Amino acid sequence: MPSLKSHFIAFIVGHWHRTAFTSAEGLHEWINWARQRESDLPPLSFSVRFDVSTREVDGFPVHEVRPKQVRSRLRLLYLHGGAYVFQISRYHWRLIGELAERLGVAVTVPVYPLAPEHDFHAVFGMTMQVYRGLLNDMPASDVAFVGDSAGGNMAVVMTMLAAEEGLPSPAAHVLISPGLDMSLANPEIFEFAKFDPWLAIPGGLEAIRLYAPGIERTDWRISPLYGDLSVVPKTLLLTGTRDILHPDCLVYVTKAREAGVDVELVAEPGMIHVWPLIAMPEALRARDRIVTFLREVDGKGNDAVPRPAAEFAGSFVAALRNGSRVLLASLPWPI
Repeated sequence: MPSLKSHFIAFIVGHWHRTAFTSAEGLHEWINWARQRESDLPPLSFSVRFDVSTREVDGFPVHEVRPKQVRSRLRLLYLHGGAYVFQISRYHWRLIGELAERLGVAVTVPVYPLAPEHDFHAVFGMTMQVYRGLLNDMPASDVAFVGDSAGGNMAVVMTMLAAEEGLPSPAAHVLISPGLDMSLANPEIFEFAKFDPWLAIPGGLEAIRLYAPGIERTDWRISPLYGDLSVVPKTLLLTGTRDILHPDCLVYVTKAREAGVDVELVAEPGMIHVWPLIAMPEALRARDRIVTFLREVDGKGNDAVPRPAAEFAGSFVAALRNGSRVLLASLPWPI
């Protein structure tokens, strides 16, 4: 049964953020609002907790986040969500920091070009260059892609683009509430749209139009469900049943398994879009599973993780103690 906290967050998100997706106009209003406030920089606390360096690829920042003690050969490439139009947020950075600390891994975070200022070609021109650079320094078997929402879509598309170039696939994917079919071909989408408190079809379609003008939504570069799934590596896919993207996630899992891919599915009842990024009991379980999965990819089996996810859950509790203004600040942007 979904926790009380998850119900509360779904209620607030439904009354605060859904306007970003209920219409094309609403999406543009949110984009304009976000551009005045967003930042791609890691939190100030990262300068104490990690060794952080920044370089540029195609004129866009790439942040490297390294724990003080690197304990793993694995490198994570984190692709943030945001409907291709919103910048990386504190929710992404919290997960990035947690994975870096608990796994002892370095995390590469490309701050890729956003629509409408840039399009699909600029996004993958930059992110593929980042991946090629990683392959110059390490084997693909030491790289895992982690992506949420639009970033999950990008992880799969990047792997398919790499295969087209003759480059090896990464060792694993972790896909959190990924968008995998933008065609709306699945009729279940319309039923799930009635119960999703966050995402809606009109704003989603406008985001795709801005991101990929002139490209059919059935093109595998936009909807990787229609691509060559045989090149996809071992995958952990997390999806919630109150997410408009959930039905396509289930179809993807089926098709990927038919193509011979080892896919683990975590389908959390009653959870909204990208719930593992939000402080709630269900997110703690999800992040624990992500850590365990990546330790298995790293060859460390089922060893106990360095510290429990519960240690990272204080932000929401602190918000409850400190009042509604802080509480609202703890809730997610459109992702």
